[in-house]
Amino acid sequence: MCGIAGICQVDASPLTPEAGQWVKAMTDRMSHRGPDGEGQWSSGPVCLGHRRLSIIDLSGGGQPMHSADGQMTVTFNGEIYNYAELKEQLTALGGQFQTSSDTEVILEGYRIWGPDCLARFDGMFAFALWDNQQRRLFCARDRFGKKPFFYTVQHGRLYFASELTGIEQLRHLSLTMNPQAVMRYLAYEYVPTPHSVYTEVQSLPPSHMLLLQDGNLSISRYWDMPMPDESDRRSDNELCEELRFLLSRAVRRRMVSDVPLGVFLSGGIDSSIVAGLMARQSSTAIKTFSIGFSEASYDESRYARIVAKAFATDHHERVLSAEECADTLPGIISRMDVPMADASVAPTWLLSGVTREKVTVALGGDGADELWAGYEHYIGFKVAQWYNAAPSALRKGIIEPLAQLLPSSAGYINPRLAVATFLRAAHAPAWQRVQTMLTAFTPDMQESILDSAFKAQQPGFLAPEVLFAPTREHYDHWQPQNAATPLARAFHVYARQFMLDDILVKVDRCSMLHSLEVRAPFLDKDAAEFAARLPVSRKLHGFKRKWLLKKAFAELLPDEILYRNKRGFQIPVAQWLRGRMRPLMEDLLSESTLKAQGIFNHQAVRALMDEHVSGRADLRKPLWTLLVFQLWWRARHP
Repeated sequence: MCGIAGICQVDASPLTPEAGQWVKAMTDRMSHRGPDGEGQWSSGPVCLGHRRLSIIDLSGGGQPMHSADGQMTVTFNGEIYNYAELKEQLTALGGQFQTSSDTEVILEGYRIWGPDCLARFDGMFAFALWDNQQRRLFCARDRFGKKPFFYTVQHGRLYFASELTGIEQLRHLSLTMNPQAVMRYLAYEYVPTPHSVYTEVQSLPPSHMLLLQDGNLSISRYWDMPMPDESDRRSDNELCEELRFLLSRAVRRRMVSDVPLGVFLSGGIDSSIVAGLMARQSSTAIKTFSIGFSEASYDESRYARIVAKAFATDHHERVLSAEECADTLPGIISRMDVPMADASVAPTWLLSGVTREKVTVALGGDGADELWAGYEHYIGFKVAQWYNAAPSALRKGIIEPLAQLLPSSAGYINPRLAVATFLRAAHAPAWQRVQTMLTAFTPDMQESILDSAFKAQQPGFLAPEVLFAPTREHYDHWQPQNAATPLARAFHVYARQFMLDDILVKVDRCSMLHSLEVRAPFLDKDAAEFAARLPVSRKLHGFKRKWLLKKAFAELLPDEILYRNKRGFQIPVAQWLRGRMRPLMEDLLSESTLKAQGIFNHQAVRALMDEHVSGRADLRKPLWTLLVFQLWWRARHP
């Protein structure tokens, strides 16, 4: 796991002498991604930089790494999990290896197979490879986007880095705030790929490659999720057997490490499966890590202890108070390179810190909720279809008025807010339904919250079909409209958008700020394709989420874990904004601050704060989204 950066002259002419200083500035800023070593290499039109977190081949895996013939050089962030198998195949084809590092498999794979090598890699990665013979820069990002890759083309050069903070170090580059990105951040709680907060900077989409050759830059897809096969008639037992094999192999591959490793253990289904499979394949007690909260409705530490006891793990736990967690939040968010309003960033960052005290690599359960229908929203999507088919008199005359009488709560679940969110999503078209359940700001809310001068920069942009364009693109792209159900296409929105720009960004940044590598067995290529090909009914069986996954691992998991309801990794935001964090909110969202910034309407923001603090409404999501943006903004405009 590492940080990469580089510069390449678009017309292949030699770089100016300052290029080396620029690349070093980028890699120095990302030293947390690789504290164990640094390297730089320049030749003609290209300069590549690297920061190393040593995981495999501690003595021989330094980068940038050159091929045996000296014609190719790569800077690589991530892991190729099937590198041992690939090395055997490449050796049989004449491949030459000087180290035992997985990095060298990229070089030899490209030398023998060209860009088609990407189809053979199972891993998490972002890399840039210079081919001196072809005078070509070849860059790529893994299938699900676990590792980041930002780039910009300015002054006749391509600049790239693992984080926006790297590119921000280059003062000669233009970096202007993109108004569309700000508005999409409010709607999504992140800026959807391929965009960034800056107009000039793009994020390479997952499962895409970038080629720069002969003055031309091209981007193309090398993989996509397969379609569900509704004609699959295999028995449950056959499917369960295959799933157990695929996930067991995925875990085994991700246990290869020359440094200590462990597992994030929340006590949920996904991390418990990973821990159980690790325990079965380890000759010693595996290390597990969890955190808990003093607030009972948010604390799940007892479930993690149940799993740790069942698998006889070496368990490490830390229970946090609201004060401790709240006080660390401003510092965490200000260190993130992108604004991302998932409130679980705080416990994820704290868990990463606890884990890094003992190990350098951790496995986790990321990807299972998106691929196996783990979220309540999957059920909500299904119920919405039935709700819309009900008589209008029942919906408008009885159900919706009764929903207004539900109690409100600042705890983990707010019944009134949950039902109101469902009803709003039910009224939305199918393609917009998932994002409507997830959004912090609807188009109508943005209309009031944004400053009039700021809105004038993007006339007409607040229309839902434009604001939620990324969701529509992912929804429609899943497969032709006549070849899938609306619910099947909803999986694509979760896996290719929400997981990419929320879940994976959160885990990557929080872990790497602690120089910790996190691996995700559920996103193994074969295991993920298996899940994607299953008919939806095998994942969401009636109202039973993760149906086949639970069935496959019923004998592995304790009953208390197998039959418990899913809980998110959350913090008591609603309470904090009325108490512990209110002074910070009042400061960052004050009239003077917002007027000087020129993005938000201070009167509308004040109204949101008053409604929430008084308890008349639960506005935790929009206020938290604004607060995170302001913390991110202040770190760049002190």
